[in-house]
Amino acid sequence: MTLRKPALAMAAIASLALAGCASNTPSSTGGGDGGQGQAQTLTLGILGEPRSWDPSQAHVGHVLQPYQVAYDSLLLREPDGALSPMLATEWEYNEDNTVLTLDLRTDVTFSDGAKFDAEAAKANFDHFREANGPQMNQLRAVDSVAAVDEDTVELTLSAPDPSLEFYLSQAAGLMGSPAALGTESITTEPVGSGPYVMDKASSVPGSQLVFTAREDYWNKDLQKFSSVTLKTLADITARTNALVSGQVDATILDPKAGKQAEGSGMILESNQVDWTGLLLMDRGGEVVEPLADVRVRQAINYAFDRQTILDQVRLGRGSVTSQMFGPDSGAWVEDLEDRYTYDPEKAKELLAEAGYSSGVTIEVPALPAEEPTLLAVLKQQLSDVGITLNVGAPTTTTFTSDVAAKKYPVIQYNLFQGEPWVAINQLISTQALYNPFKTTTPELQALIDDVQTGGTEAAEKAQAVNEYVTENAWFAPLFRIDQMYYHSPKISVTPQVQQAVPSIYNYAPAK
Repeated sequence: MTLRKPALAMAAIASLALAGCASNTPSSTGGGDGGQGQAQTLTLGILGEPRSWDPSQAHVGHVLQPYQVAYDSLLLREPDGALSPMLATEWEYNEDNTVLTLDLRTDVTFSDGAKFDAEAAKANFDHFREANGPQMNQLRAVDSVAAVDEDTVELTLSAPDPSLEFYLSQAAGLMGSPAALGTESITTEPVGSGPYVMDKASSVPGSQLVFTAREDYWNKDLQKFSSVTLKTLADITARTNALVSGQVDATILDPKAGKQAEGSGMILESNQVDWTGLLLMDRGGEVVEPLADVRVRQAINYAFDRQTILDQVRLGRGSVTSQMFGPDSGAWVEDLEDRYTYDPEKAKELLAEAGYSSGVTIEVPALPAEEPTLLAVLKQQLSDVGITLNVGAPTTTTFTSDVAAKKYPVIQYNLFQGEPWVAINQLISTQALYNPFKTTTPELQALIDDVQTGGTEAAEKAQAVNEYVTENAWFAPLFRIDQMYYHSPKISVTPQVQQAVPSIYNYAPAK
């Protein structure tokens, strides 16, 4: 079988050649000596370590990066979002996008000495689907997995999944040693084929995890440090102090903490991953009857002075918007960016036309961190047009199940604005967690179906979905958030599109 390298999944397809990244193969621990060509350690401040190192329990967002230290993925996601070979050298769909065939490397071993091959890949896929991990939906469309021969594995889907290649660069693509999958030992010590192995003697769970470079790692271009240490620093003040004092080389902060870091000579790498705003989830009016009227939902959108909110809440660090897809997604539509400009009189007119000139009351739960400030501003601006926003009790550990149970007609939240099919199934489809009232129309479902069968044009076809939900005011987006990732001049860091925290491959000793 002859496979071809597929078209790239993202709109931005200019490839950043891995060979162009620093290839500084270390030989001994250097203690952060400034990247003068010799060995160097990398120490990162992270928000939390994995609860289990079993790859079936891997997550996305902040928690994916630790897994990349010890596990390779089948596909590698470049900083611009393009997909490159990693453990899979080539991959190809059949004509109707229901069978994905991957050709695998033949020179890779796991840290326990086991060989990576098609049977190992199948064991990982089967384990991931059975283990009920937090990202099990990434393989929801996979109906069966077959090891065709030693270096070929085939995934048969129940229906096309435009995000599957993306997922194979994420949690679903992480490969662990088949002998270790599902064992108790792998929950505390990863067994992957990745660039580093855990040094358990030097690690203190909950405080810091130390990894050393594998001597026989197959791709030295991805292994740029002699060791990697992950320090768990959940508190932002602790992360800031650790960065400016040199205890860590890089970490994520916020605009206020960032001022202290910049004053100490730290370097900012910023990109936009999430959007924030209101999710107007009760579009059928089951709990809040006025929300069934699109004019009420549009009035909410017109009530917000987005730039003022951004300035007050995040010191202007972000971009105001009226749409929930980002510019890197392929589904972004330039004309929707300012679809709902600040117009309180228009908001009042729409409420009057809908029969609610006497007012509308909606309730939202409180969220931690900066959101109390944000909700206070939203409450004031909605009040100016005749909408009362009652902020209820803080969210709890049952937030996700409460959302699914329709406890909240409206929430304020920060959500991923990236890969379109991921966003559709997170926010818009009737299977989406954040569409708990299962709102849809035949017109919208047809647009979603068009994305699912769109193949390499799926992202572009998602623009129509974007236009539908924006025009029908399913959400009230406010702004895209600038992620504030700071690092020491001792290292270089390349931001990763659609990720708040860069992939582990994006760090290198400074030249």
